[in-house]
Amino acid sequence: METGASGSERSHDVSEDAELLYDYHQLHMSLDEQVDAVFCLCSLDTRVAERAAQLFLDGHGNYLIFSGGVGRLTNGRYDKPEAQVFADIAVGMGVPKEKLLVEPLSTNTGENVRFTYALLQEKRLRLNSFLLVQKPYMERRTYATFKKQWPDPSTRILVTSPQLSWSDYPNSDNPKGLVINIAVGDLIRIREYPSRGFQIPQDIPDEVWEAGQRLIHAGYDSHLP
Repeated sequence: METGASGSERSHDVSEDAELLYDYHQLHMSLDEQVDAVFCLCSLDTRVAERAAQLFLDGHGNYLIFSGGVGRLTNGRYDKPEAQVFADIAVGMGVPKEKLLVEPLSTNTGENVRFTYALLQEKRLRLNSFLLVQKPYMERRTYATFKKQWPDPSTRILVTSPQLSWSDYPNSDNPKGLVINIAVGDLIRIREYPSRGFQIPQDIPDEVWEAGQRLIHAGYDSHLP
């Protein structure tokens, strides 16, 4: 389990800084607008699958897309690709199989974009709007990546995640130390990746950047780019 520097996770300052990053990474977009598809980015957190399936069952989108193969954090965790694990959860919740689109090969967000776009081209489906569903602390980077890399710039992109506060999010599959490490790494990517053509720029308030730097100094540096 990744927990950062010994004892740091228990400090009040680390908890405050982690919550600041966790909140920053969420965009709190309105979901009032209709979309063509709910697009779920798969991972080790099956609560994301449940959120995506429930949104679809509540009337969001005509299709439910699951994109994800075997990533760094799910290698050895599942006996099938992430997208298939998540699709099985959706079917168990009542989503019709014919409404599912499953992309089981991608290993990062850029591949989520490219491989799913290729799948839609193969099926001759033109979808003009997506509601992305991601982990809370990856909303912002996912949105910025899709806005930059989705081939059709006119496509409307929204993003959401499981509706969980920082105190409620970590669990046995998503331990606090791992979440902090990833949130810190994503903050650095949000700053660095626009210049590399991977994402659109996102404003980072000074207090958020400083919190990220303190967390790095506290030992939460295992997911830096």
